Amino acid sequence: MRDQLNLMEVPRIPRKRPLEFNPKEFKVVALRECPMDTAFCDTPDKAAAYWRESVADHPYFDSASECFVTIMLNTRRRIIGHNLVSIGTMDTLLVTPAKVFRAPIVANAAAIVLTHNHPSGDPSPSEADIKVTRDLVRAGTLLKIEVLDHVVLGRPSRDRPKDWASLRELGYLS
Repeated sequence: MRDQLNLMEVPRIPRKRPLEFNPKEFKVVALRECPMDTAFCDTPDKAAAYWRESVADHPYFDSASECFVTIMLNTRRRIIGHNLVSIGTMDTLLVTPAKVFRAPIVANAAAIVLTHNHPSGDPSPSEADIKVTRDLVRAGTLLKIEVLDHVVLGRPSRDRPKDWASLRELGYLS
């Protein structure tokens, strides 16, 4: 009898209501330590240089997985920050306009440069890269945040001296 549980003695645990709103806090930190030669981001080469200097050293960056980063710019095309949006697998990445534009809205960015890496080393954009970029350009137009470019980073080889590809230079953005 001693091992039996008397249900009358067990205190009732109150039921919690599910949270209807889950607010998050964002903190935008100014890049005072940003070198002056990469603080201005008006070409894909400068976006790739910024990636190598700031994103590749990020503790969450994984070179074996695709990582999607937005570089946020002010109206003068100076970098005001970057946001690591998503870390995918070795050949797939999931991004949504809500995730991509959340930090630029909070940072009051006038424009963004989309960047992500290809762990294979080949920076050629895939059909999925092109489709997602076009969708994000349309979303940016609605939000009045200009998507200047989408730079895909890889590794240089004998055939390709550049380690990046720009969707704007390739003619996918108008």
